[in-house]
Amino acid sequence: MTPPSSSNSSLSRGYSVALVSALLLSTTAILIRILTREYHMPALVLAFWRDVIGAGAILLVLATLKPGLLKVSRKNYFYLVLYGFVLAVFNALWTLSVALNGAAVSTVLVYSSAAFTALLGRWLLKESLDWTKIIAVALTFGGCVFVSGIMDQGQFSANLVGILTGVLSGLLYAIYSLMGRFASQRGLNPWTTLPYIFAFASVFLLGINLISVGRIPGAPALITDILWKSGTLQGWVILFLLAVGPTLLGFGGYLVSLSYLPSSVANLLMTSEPVFTAVTAYFLLGERMTVSQIAGSLLILAGVIFIRIIEGRRARLAASAMENIQPAAD
Repeated sequence: MTPPSSSNSSLSRGYSVALVSALLLSTTAILIRILTREYHMPALVLAFWRDVIGAGAILLVLATLKPGLLKVSRKNYFYLVLYGFVLAVFNALWTLSVALNGAAVSTVLVYSSAAFTALLGRWLLKESLDWTKIIAVALTFGGCVFVSGIMDQGQFSANLVGILTGVLSGLLYAIYSLMGRFASQRGLNPWTTLPYIFAFASVFLLGINLISVGRIPGAPALITDILWKSGTLQGWVILFLLAVGPTLLGFGGYLVSLSYLPSSVANLLMTSEPVFTAVTAYFLLGERMTVSQIAGSLLILAGVIFIRIIEGRRARLAASAMENIQPAAD
């Protein structure tokens, strides 16, 4: 029989992995900012090469150390293709949202995924949606509003197309989270899932780049720009760090956390990412947090701590109940 403490131990492991993943992912915006502003790399081209390098790196590591993890049954191929498509569309929509709305508004809209995940998790995975998650969603989303700085802009000036793009990016992020949970339920190892979805996402993003050449913000001006011939050695090194660090390890850790936590809880924990981004930006780029950003950080942390305490208490109660039942069964 599984020890009574195993449930709480899994929760702790899941929370730890999710928070470390959020920390890694928080460096994404900083590295992207450097590549797009200082090295003038088109955003959609960046998304494409990020996934290509990430897929290549994890394939190389697994083929060398754990080749068995690369084996996938035929019944899962279509699912992984679909999963890769969702990842590609999410990356494209998020990039377009930043271009149309600016960083502040797009950040708020993409983190609407916490609410989408809780609602879709209830509908598709039969996960609970009780008052604790509702409160946590409200706290974390409210915190994202403050951390993003949207409250300092005075008015919500994004156009309708921009708003719809941002909301859709949040919806796609939620679907990505739920598909990670489905993958776990299908018996797919997170490190088996990762190289496949990144490889398939690369193919779809290549198609998106080819279709959007010169047509939308963030797209390459010419087809040859997809190769980023103007990139310097330093630029490629930064891109490699982006692909292997926050992209590969960050998303990989997030998939691992979905093996231990409900998708709604894991997604809520990932909303701590803006807090980590603000702190990292302070030390690396000299960006200082405003009063509203500090207040938002506290709200997000309050949401994370609140749901951790409640879920931990429930796990202990469930373990205690099982412990009391066991003697009777014997």
